[in-house]
Amino acid sequence: MEEISHFVDGQRVNGVAGRFADVYNPATGDVIARVPLASAEELDGAVKGAKKAQPSWAATNPQRRARVMMTFVSLLNRDMDRLAEALSKEHGKTLPDARGDIQRGLEVAEFCIGAPHFLKGEFTDSAGPGIDMYSMRQPVGVVAGITPFNFPAMIPMWKFCPAIAAGNAFILKPSERDPSVTVMLAELLQEAGLPNGILQVVHGDKVAVDAILDHDDIGAVGFVGSTPIAEYIYARASTNGKRVQCFGGAKNHMIVMPDADMEQASDALVGSGYGAAGERCMAVSVAVPVGDATADALREKLVPKIESLKVGPYTADADIDYGPLITGEAKERVLGLVQSGIDAGAELVVDGRDFSLQGYENGFFVGPHLFDRVTSDMDVYKTEIFGPVLSTVRAESYDAALELAMDNEFGNGAAIFTRDGDTARDFASRINIGMVGVNVPIPVPLAFHTFGGWKKSAFGDLNQHGPDSFRFYTRTKTVTSRWPSGIKEGAAFSIPVME
Repeated sequence: MEEISHFVDGQRVNGVAGRFADVYNPATGDVIARVPLASAEELDGAVKGAKKAQPSWAATNPQRRARVMMTFVSLLNRDMDRLAEALSKEHGKTLPDARGDIQRGLEVAEFCIGAPHFLKGEFTDSAGPGIDMYSMRQPVGVVAGITPFNFPAMIPMWKFCPAIAAGNAFILKPSERDPSVTVMLAELLQEAGLPNGILQVVHGDKVAVDAILDHDDIGAVGFVGSTPIAEYIYARASTNGKRVQCFGGAKNHMIVMPDADMEQASDALVGSGYGAAGERCMAVSVAVPVGDATADALREKLVPKIESLKVGPYTADADIDYGPLITGEAKERVLGLVQSGIDAGAELVVDGRDFSLQGYENGFFVGPHLFDRVTSDMDVYKTEIFGPVLSTVRAESYDAALELAMDNEFGNGAAIFTRDGDTARDFASRINIGMVGVNVPIPVPLAFHTFGGWKKSAFGDLNQHGPDSFRFYTRTKTVTSRWPSGIKEGAAFSIPVME
């Protein structure tokens, strides 16, 4: 059986702690590899290598660091199919979706080619008599990222690309469920010219996570995952004096106004709700049609589209819509939440509980589900399901729909479908959610804007990628300088002021 390696100091390194986790092909349910789970001592060794390598990397001028990113982008394009195959095999998402996962990370690497611009400081000439003042953006040092299973290429690149371009060394603790692609990415960066030790990939579980959070030489930590874990990481890392950004769960609403194009709205709901088997933090899991007539028209459009979805392994036809969930436990959890919705009185319009795929009976597949007449007190509404389940909550008015989304504890994304510009502008202005779509179902910003939610979807002050990423991975140093020709004799004992 294949044993996946860590990547430390420029090479693959076998685990020595003696603990391993199984890696599955979720389409078949078979164990296809095992991944080492690092000890605190192994994590410390990786940090020591990163700390040793980082000063010379930080001293490399930003343009040369950007050229490494430029070459990395070229290598990503060269190896796109190979990376997508590895990603799909361990995650289960379709090959086109896997390529999209990689592409979205690649776009952040492209953005980071502009590092010289984003790392520029500020300068004030003659701030006072003979005094100049300037600021510099300098790297934090050794930083770390703890990334989730659902985007095993994209989110690691969202983290390490700006961190490395800014002059830091990066410790990556990827998900142990689909870890292979991160080692491949590290090897491509090495091929692109990254020095040994600047990107260390250390696999692990809570032992490795806690070692990161407690390590004195790690200055910043980024995380993406569930809200309870985000809260834990934010609290522990912050207590230890680290800069922290944590992104948690979501319950994304899509409001459908009576004037919306129902064909467009239903297509958007199906793609955003069931793509990647619903295992996306930006998936739309709640449809909110305004008025019963709108709800009935939307339901009429949705049902045949959902019933015709093609579910299967990534190795099947190119027109497969989505694949399996990541684990058997995830499958049981989703089906349990579906049953809770039925028990609570929601109407299960499309029932995918009995879905089975010939030849893949042991895979972690879940058929598509559609609920109608869900209410906000039901677990199927309140819980982030992370599966192919769409809930419909009928709203009597636009204000009631807006209030529903605003009252939810999560604030990752929300969308509205309407032909009315006044309504769209009002929605975008008033909604207390970080990413908003107007006739766009998954409002994930492009790499040159920032990604981040509000409320219990995010903890920390700065977002992912875009300009915020360079702010997060650098510290500002401000220098006030005065040269002898302008210095008067004698000591000054009062606080200096500018005259």
